[in-house]
Amino acid sequence: MSTIFYIGGNMVYQERNAWAGLVVTVIAVTIYVVLVIQQAEGGPLTGVDWLPLMLGTIGISIAVTIVLSILWGILAGMKDSEGVGRSDVRDRDISRMGSRVEQAFLVIAGLGVIALCAVGADVFWIANTMFAGFAVSAIVGGIARVIAYRRGLA
Repeated sequence: MSTIFYIGGNMVYQERNAWAGLVVTVIAVTIYVVLVIQQAEGGPLTGVDWLPLMLGTIGISIAVTIVLSILWGILAGMKDSEGVGRSDVRDRDISRMGSRVEQAFLVIAGLGVIALCAVGADVFWIANTMFAGFAVSAIVGGIARVIAYRRGLA
């Protein structure tokens, strides 16, 4: 069995948070895309009232990630009360590496937004490009962190 996807056993606080954020982000982005496509009803996507959907998706995903992290932490604390919140240099290094990966994708999204503004694109495309940049950033950063926890930093 692959050790990357095995989420049982003891995990440090930061690894649990990486998994929680990764899972919630993938689900939230999928739900957002489905809702936008459903609201378009075969018409142009720019006609969708996207702002409430986007803000709702962002707000709910943040809340769900926090609740999931807390509940997972409580369960982990019941199992191993000594090591539930410990962190060390490795955790800090993995966090920094994940942040660098995330920042790279945010820069790419920011450049895409600037290009869309330059050509006078609809606000829908500008906002959704940035939203997609945040989503890809969170997903790729989460994957990088999980892999680093499972395989180590090379």
